[in-house]
Amino acid sequence: MTIGSGWYAGQLRLELGARNRCWARGRAHVESYGTSPVIVYLPEETTVGAGIAQVSARHGNFFDASYEAIAARPGWMRRFNKIHAQGRALPKAASGRRWRELDSSMSSDALLMNVFCAPGVWESQAVKRALGVDGVDAMEFGWKARVPLTSGRVDRTEVDMRWGGLLVEAKLTERDFQTRTAAIVEGYRDFDAVFDRERLPRVELRPARRRKAVEFAEEFTQEWEDPTPDEATAREFQQGIVERARAAESAEAGYASYQLIRNVLAAYAEGCSFCVLHDERRPDLREAWFAVMAAVKNAEMRVRCKVLTWQELAALLPEALQDFLDRKYGIVRSGRTPSFCEWRAAAEL
Repeated sequence: MTIGSGWYAGQLRLELGARNRCWARGRAHVESYGTSPVIVYLPEETTVGAGIAQVSARHGNFFDASYEAIAARPGWMRRFNKIHAQGRALPKAASGRRWRELDSSMSSDALLMNVFCAPGVWESQAVKRALGVDGVDAMEFGWKARVPLTSGRVDRTEVDMRWGGLLVEAKLTERDFQTRTAAIVEGYRDFDAVFDRERLPRVELRPARRRKAVEFAEEFTQEWEDPTPDEATAREFQQGIVERARAAESAEAGYASYQLIRNVLAAYAEGCSFCVLHDERRPDLREAWFAVMAAVKNAEMRVRCKVLTWQELAALLPEALQDFLDRKYGIVRSGRTPSFCEWRAAAEL
């Protein structure tokens, strides 16, 4: 039996949760509700003058030098406008501030900005060579691509980062690269020019289930009741009901790894290269990327596609930033052992 992407994502979330419990000490933060809490951080303020003016001097989710650079650039700071999708499941901040996606310790966008907004990274020739970047173009985060559709319109897809002629998709704890119906994916103008559709990974998509009446009323009620955790037999019986009900529903053909397909098409339309950045503790994401790469039939586009791990990139970064990535994310360059975290050690006892 092969290990699924959910297992790898879950293990990484557990490690990041443990590491951030250590990192959060002395920093403004809260923990989400639930059995596997996620740490979310608040920007910290420093009083200026007579206590009237206040400025955000530090953010616990960010390397200090990176956050200072972000705060100095309005275009980068706008990424904080993106509201956290699960913000209502988090404790309210004392200040009344709404939670942002970049506040989360699990945010791949925050990791991306921590790395590339740090002083010395943008200028690094070693980093540019590793990513295939030329020139001195500024980085754009949350760049809006214009991917042509067969209808003549465009898909205003958001790409995590554009750096000159390079588009970057960053991943950390996300379960996968999402799925979409075949009708949507095949609606891109350059789909058949770039991909061999028969080689792309397929999935069967079923719509979200509705509570439909069934022949036997007891099955309808048992399907939706919530048995207690120790009722293993009841849970197994309930799962069987759900599986039979879903199997009876019609499925729609779709494609796996939709984000990769869409971003390769965005790079093709823009004449750019495309790179996936992921954690080496997520081999499932790498395999998903190679499955899509195998279906790229356009030789020029295939050469412009690449993959890199955060660990490979870490070797090219300033030492202070490497230390931050080690302690907060457990990301270290090859040959190094991640720092010890007592919270994780306690959890394993």
